[in-house]
Amino acid sequence: MRFYTQQHKFYCGIDLHTKNMFVCILDAGGNIRIHQNIDTDPEAFLRIITPFREDIVVAVECMFTWYWIADLCVQQNIPFVLGHALYMKAIHGGKAKNDKIDSLKIATLLRGGMLPQAYVYPARMRATRDLLRRRNHLMRKRAELFAHIQNTRSQYNLPDPLGCIAKPKNREGIVERFDDPSVQKSMAVDLEMIEAYDHILTQLERDIIACAKEHDLRSYALLQTIPGVGRILALVLLYEIESIERFPQVQDFVSYCRLIKSIKESNGKKYGSSGKKIGNAHLKWAFSEAAVLFLKGNEPERGRGRRF
Repeated sequence: MRFYTQQHKFYCGIDLHTKNMFVCILDAGGNIRIHQNIDTDPEAFLRIITPFREDIVVAVECMFTWYWIADLCVQQNIPFVLGHALYMKAIHGGKAKNDKIDSLKIATLLRGGMLPQAYVYPARMRATRDLLRRRNHLMRKRAELFAHIQNTRSQYNLPDPLGCIAKPKNREGIVERFDDPSVQKSMAVDLEMIEAYDHILTQLERDIIACAKEHDLRSYALLQTIPGVGRILALVLLYEIESIERFPQVQDFVSYCRLIKSIKESNGKKYGSSGKKIGNAHLKWAFSEAAVLFLKGNEPERGRGRRF
């Protein structure tokens, strides 16, 4: 857990929402200078912090609306801190909760050097990363359609397996193998949706790969030399990691990828693990997939895995 500890004359905590944002500004002595609800608008925000621009730092909690204010602060040369949502919840949880209280707590944590930081992903790669995440979401929806077809075949106990229907050549005649017209219609709908996803995903992958070449072609090519890592997994690793230098130690990186368990221990006794949802779920998926693909068709390594 990293905290923001730099000192400033003024500290701005914002409880950010899509239409409104509650702004709290404290001075170095902890006195409230501004505590006001304003429209979520760049001009309104800059107007309210104008008297304090000489030395102010701005902090918001990590949620889906933080992109614009982070970019605005960069453009205006204002220090910006993104608070880690889960860690902040553990620190400033209380009986009463509303936007006014939350903005004050964010500002207070920031002033006291106790605001846990999340990584502010740079804008130059952010849109492509989000497009890649959208591609993976659509791919999972496509996989659900394949699973539904295979499960329906099991429901009706068809004598022969359908095989690998991810390959278009193996999809021929699937509808006709079912007798009931309603089941045939269900299978036809699934296949039509799969074909639509195939077309969309093919184009998406072309666009994403083109963007990756613009950002960091060398790292993209280097990632593909790892056994089990192909074009898509290399893209996920490239865009989710962004810069390996942001991790001080190997342990920090492994923890961020959700590849280790955090053990809870007290007085020499272990009480299970925690923090399973802290870290990057997309990297967890990518490394898990890479491990499976590495072992697939690699009999010597599969044998070693069984021995250990």
